[in-house]
Amino acid sequence: MRGDTIVVHGHEYYDDILGEFIPPLHLSVVYEQPGYTRYTDRGTELKYGREENPTVRSLEKLLAKLEHGEDALAVNSGMAAIAVVAHRFLGKGSSVLLPLEAYGSTIEFFERLGNFGVRVVRVWPGTDEIIEAIQVHKPSMVFIETITNPTLKVIDVGEVAKVAREVGSILVVDNTFATPLLVNPLVLGARLVVHSLTKYIAGHNDVVGGAIVGSLQDIRSLWDWRRLLGVIIQPFEAYMVLRGAKTLVVRFERACRTAQAIAEFLSEHPRVEQVYYPGLPSSPYHEVASRLFRKRLYGAVVSFTIHGGLEEVRKIVSRFKVIRPTPSLGATETLATIPSISAARYIDPGTRKKLGITDGLIRLSVGLEDPEDLIEDLDNALNGRYYGVPEKRIKEAKIGAETL
Repeated sequence: MRGDTIVVHGHEYYDDILGEFIPPLHLSVVYEQPGYTRYTDRGTELKYGREENPTVRSLEKLLAKLEHGEDALAVNSGMAAIAVVAHRFLGKGSSVLLPLEAYGSTIEFFERLGNFGVRVVRVWPGTDEIIEAIQVHKPSMVFIETITNPTLKVIDVGEVAKVAREVGSILVVDNTFATPLLVNPLVLGARLVVHSLTKYIAGHNDVVGGAIVGSLQDIRSLWDWRRLLGVIIQPFEAYMVLRGAKTLVVRFERACRTAQAIAEFLSEHPRVEQVYYPGLPSSPYHEVASRLFRKRLYGAVVSFTIHGGLEEVRKIVSRFKVIRPTPSLGATETLATIPSISAARYIDPGTRKKLGITDGLIRLSVGLEDPEDLIEDLDNALNGRYYGVPEKRIKEAKIGAETL
């Protein structure tokens, strides 16, 4: 099955008795053991909700198919997915190679593993630099993002996977920004893929979840850690992700095309200093993205810097009428974030500047609104038009790190 069909039918659910083909919401925490043990299709016992749930299992089958993996685990957040993987494969004396640019909580999490004897090797987020660091340090694990957050550098997963495999490193890829519709890291040689289901796969800003996809053997060993950590996604959230995933293809393709139009608009705007988007021919990552990504789509996030510092950025963001100033990404609404005072604040200022994460950077997660309305909203905000927003809000511009 192709992606368009998988998102609708990949859960594999069908009730022969009722003729029901929509996965139901199973809320039971316990399952009767009438003199024998019930088993799931992957051989685990069906007895307690912290370990297995039929609704969750339907979601996992869908996720495995989307990423071309053998099996998957659904957990209660993207960070829970990373934590489960780390508990399984990292320990005292092991090492993890992590690019300097990544989601802030990912960076903070791995850095704190130093308290438990895990060595963290940081490297510039470029394919060549990552490959060289793997060859030199031979880390236990390499953790990369397909598209980096927030300046949208594109890593050649296949080349990194080849070298990681040669030295015996486990390559884990966060594929949240690209989604399985653009690229499948497992096909390119990655060992595991993780996702924040909160973003594109669920896609409606109304559920938090995470996922791990890989081989049967790896998922079975990770299942034990999910059980022990107690981070299985809850049935209602799994049901909501299944429901949202059905429209993943139409949502993501629409958002990508709008993002392309916005990137082209911003690249010509006099108030904009630089645009980060791999879909622009001027991007240094356009070639690798065109080679890796399917359908000539380049993601639905656009980052750009404006002339002026943090206070000017705050004013611009506060002028938006359609676009919402808030963290997160990948939903139906277009969201604007100031990375330097949000997720990227965990990166030291000197490194942030080298990476392009300046105080003038805005990250835009493009949603499903009319492209012309979004472009008009951006133009009004960049040109200082209040566009119906109370002047007091503009004057005070009290948009702090706690909300962005």
